[in-house]
Amino acid sequence: MLLRLAFACVLLALAACGEQGPDTVAPVSGGAQIVEVASPAAPGSAEPNLSVDAEGTVHLGWLEPRGDGAHALRFARLTQGATQWSAAQTVVERNDLFVNWADFPSVLPTSGGRLVAHWLQKSGADTYAYDVRVSQSLDDGNTWSEPRVLHDDGVAAEHGFVSLWETKQGEVQAVWLDGREASEASPHPQTQLGFTTLSSEGVPGPTELIDSRTCDCCQTDAALAAQGPVVAYRDRSDAEVRDIQVLRRVDGAWSAPVRVHADGWRIEGCPVNGPAIAARGERVAVAWFTGAEPRERVILAFSQDGGASFGPPLPVDEGKPSGRVDLVLDAEGNALVSWLERAEGDSARVLLRRVHADGTRSPALEVARTAAARASGFPRMVPVGDGLILAWTDPTTPSRVRLARVNPGQ
Repeated sequence: MLLRLAFACVLLALAACGEQGPDTVAPVSGGAQIVEVASPAAPGSAEPNLSVDAEGTVHLGWLEPRGDGAHALRFARLTQGATQWSAAQTVVERNDLFVNWADFPSVLPTSGGRLVAHWLQKSGADTYAYDVRVSQSLDDGNTWSEPRVLHDDGVAAEHGFVSLWETKQGEVQAVWLDGREASEASPHPQTQLGFTTLSSEGVPGPTELIDSRTCDCCQTDAALAAQGPVVAYRDRSDAEVRDIQVLRRVDGAWSAPVRVHADGWRIEGCPVNGPAIAARGERVAVAWFTGAEPRERVILAFSQDGGASFGPPLPVDEGKPSGRVDLVLDAEGNALVSWLERAEGDSARVLLRRVHADGTRSPALEVARTAAARASGFPRMVPVGDGLILAWTDPTTPSRVRLARVNPGQ
């Protein structure tokens, strides 16, 4: 009840302020604190994504309608210690962007000062014929390079669910779900996991297909562990079992896939509910949603060897999860997991919980209320100082990207 009252206060304060208004502090029990942050995103905005650079500057990207059927990928920054976001800037604006509740673009800041962005753009008449386009900026987002197609197949098919990261050597790399062999005309229709590296000029290299059969439309995620990147995704077996796997890139080569846990979730179709991964040195954590018996769950597993193996799954949810997870590791290597939990009617709660490697966990903290519908999208979060920035879509008409600073307490 205390958490609900606290968040109700946040909502009332937010209704009274416009863009870039004052923050509203809502202390809650257990030493936690929620600070509602006025959003730089305009009405109609949705599909937020977050990234943070080495200096603690948060980059928020989102999609925004611009009239006459066009949409824009926009972004803004929040420097460490600042109370307001920078003015919003536009990466790309077109009337053929592919806008989807589950497959969202990103803006990645790098240690070299360049920004790398990706978005989805229609490539054919079919509903799911779209390419991944990438571009980079060397002047803080004021101008952007000529967009390039991330993948090299030239097939008008589904390509998306991208994860971008920067290696310790300063390279920008990417994985995505690649549908070049997924059409009904293919003798063995299947979605694959693609990988490439972008040059310093922002030009993608040749595509390397690193898993030949994956789930068709679950998000991928990537984290940088001690030995290199670790990628998490939902696999798809010949028997339609769709459990979570990871791949590690060590000394320039991809490992064999490792199953995080044998859930045994057999489902005749994609659940559109991908995993989240985070790493700190050799410790790696993966959180995910599963519909395997005995009930739907959000669970978490830790690895102590850089993702080479994982311990038993640990429970996260409150009993009625919708999934849509995100994950960060705190300074001690404990996991902070966010997810959607179904509530009364068609509403849902954005919940956050700390889970320790020994399985102990904090009470769930309600950060926001939203809808259980697809339009509410996937809440995203990044670590900042001792807390988090969390973004989600408020799907009321018009929709709006909302933001909060969260100190999860103990």
